[in-house]
Amino acid sequence: MQPSGPRSRVVVGVDGSPSSYAALRWAAGYARLVDGVVEAIHAWETPSVVGWTGPAIDPEFDLQQGRERFAEELREVFAAGRPAHLEEHVVEGDPSEVLIRASEGAELLVVGGRGRGGFARAMLGSVSQRCAQHAACPVVVVRHDHDGHAR
Repeated sequence: MQPSGPRSRVVVGVDGSPSSYAALRWAAGYARLVDGVVEAIHAWETPSVVGWTGPAIDPEFDLQQGRERFAEELREVFAAGRPAHLEEHVVEGDPSEVLIRASEGAELLVVGGRGRGGFARAMLGSVSQRCAQHAACPVVVVRHDHDGHAR
C-alpha cells in the first residue's frame, strides 16, 4: 500500500455570481477526479466610506454578513449535498489579491469569467484577468452561459 501524500489544492473564488457558481461546481468536479481538496474563497472588502465622524462601517457586521452570504451561496450550489473535501474561507481584501495569494502552492485556481461584450479584452472580468496574469499556478476561467451550463 502506498502512503498517501498531501492532497491537491484546488482554489476557487466565489462572489455570488452565476459564473462563480459554475466555477465552484467545476472545481468540485475536478477535485473529485484528482482526489483533491477544494478551497472555496469568498473575499470581501470593507467599504472605505468615511463620514464626518469617522468610518461608516462595522467590520464585525460586514464579516458576519459575508459569512452568512457565503454559507447561503454554498447551500444553493450544493443543494444535493456538499462535497466531502470542501473548505470555506471568508477573507477580507481585494478579491484578485486574495485569490492570487491563495494560489501559492495550489494545483489550480478556478475563477468565473463574466465577459461583458464582444471585444477580446472584455472577455474576462477584472478579477479573472488579474488572476490569469499573476497567479502562482495554472488558472481555469469558467464562463456561465444563459442556459445554466459552464463553458
